[in-house]
Parts: sequence; C-alpha cells; structure tokens
Amino acid sequence: MGKRLANIKKRIQLDKLYKVEEAVAILKKNANAKFDETVELHFKLGIDPKQADQMVRGTVLLPYGTGKTVRVSVIAKGEKLIEAKNAGADKIGGPEMIEEIAAGKIDFDVLVVTPDVMKNAAKLGKVLGPKGLMPNPKNGTVTFEIAKTIKELKA
Repeated sequence: MGKRLANIKKRIQLDKLYKVEEAVAILKKNANAKFDETVELHFKLGIDPKQADQMVRGTVLLPYGTGKTVRVSVIAKGEKLIEAKNAGADKIGGPEMIEEIAAGKIDFDVLVVTPDVMKNAAKLGKVLGPKGLMPNPKNGTVTFEIAKTIKELKA
C-alpha cells in the first residue's frame, strides 16, 4: 500500500458503518488522486431473483447524461409520429420503416415502437435481437408515451 492510501486509511474507521451523507463527505475530503476518482456502490437487496415478482429492473437518469448523443428512431402510426417529431426523435416512420430495417439499414442507437405497430416489428427480431436493439416493453421501448420515452432516452 502506498503512502497516499495509508494516510487515507488513518482518517477513517474501517469497522464503522457510515450513513450515505457521511460517506460521501469523507470521500470528497480524502480525494487527492491526480485523476477523476470514481465510487462503486453495492447493494444487498435480500431478494430471490428466481421469483418473478422480485425482479429488479429499470433505468437511471443521470443528472448530466453520459456525454454521448443517442440516436432515437420511432416506428408509430398517426398522431404518435407528430408527437415523436416534436419530442426530438432523430428518425420517424411507419410500417415502411420496418422494411428498411429488415434490409439492414440500421442508423439508430435505440428503437421505440408503439404497441399497435409492434406485431409488424416482431419480424425484426432476427436483425435487431443479436445487436440488442429490439424494442421491449420491460425496458420501456414499447410504449404509447412516446414523448416521455424519447426525452428519457436522450437524457
């Protein structure tokens, strides 16, 4: 162990459990590396992942984003196309866009689909599935709330 870590270890009690606020304050006070330091958190939730009602899934919106620009495409019908365009979708289209994607033209990072078009988009599973781009209700990319979803994905 180096001098820097030895000095930090002297300032904290290793056997004490700290509250989150105290731990963050200690981390900030002891940050003295020559690079941006990061923190890794682990949570023991005490759940049984084999039980369907105890699954933990979701997304987290970071306050300042990741720095990457996400290209969002939307496949929908009717007024949902207008809603998608107003929300800032990079590419919008109807069922004709499904044919483009099936032909191999994939120029997006996330595909959002409305449930009424999903039955037509199901045939894209062979193309999008291996790339991890297939829309899925569990990760929120099959929804009627197009504007909200686009804003979250862009953030």
